[in-house]
Amino acid sequence: MGLFDKISEDLKAAMLARQKDRLESLRAIKTALLLAKTEAGAHEITPDQEIKILQKMVKQRRESAEIFKSQNRTELCDNELKEAAIIEEYLPKQMTEAELIPVLQELIERVGASSAKDMGKVMGTATKELAGKADGKMIADQVKKLLGA
Repeated sequence: MGLFDKISEDLKAAMLARQKDRLESLRAIKTALLLAKTEAGAHEITPDQEIKILQKMVKQRRESAEIFKSQNRTELCDNELKEAAIIEEYLPKQMTEAELIPVLQELIERVGASSAKDMGKVMGTATKELAGKADGKMIADQVKKLLGA
């Protein structure tokens, strides 16, 4: 079962259970996936594209939550964070810092990076290999630390 089908099934379940917050988040996901399908002109989108769409949605919600928090709009901030958490359920499990560091160390050795000047090479490879598995900001922060930048 693909992600789109899973979302549709969960959407029906949320309607029956009258879970308003979950229903809104699932509708947003379904809408984003439908838009991506129609924009691409294809009837299907790849799993990688689906992950990127969901990651973008989570990032947007977190950024909105930060803005609402800075404006003392806690109810809106909480709502955005709830939506982000529901969307994250459909993403692959994210790597922790402890899991990420050894992978990045091996990648740095493989690329042959030795200083902060080589960060671009490392980041290019890391973002491709760790797409969907780790947050880009966390990857960048760890690469900086490991290269001594």
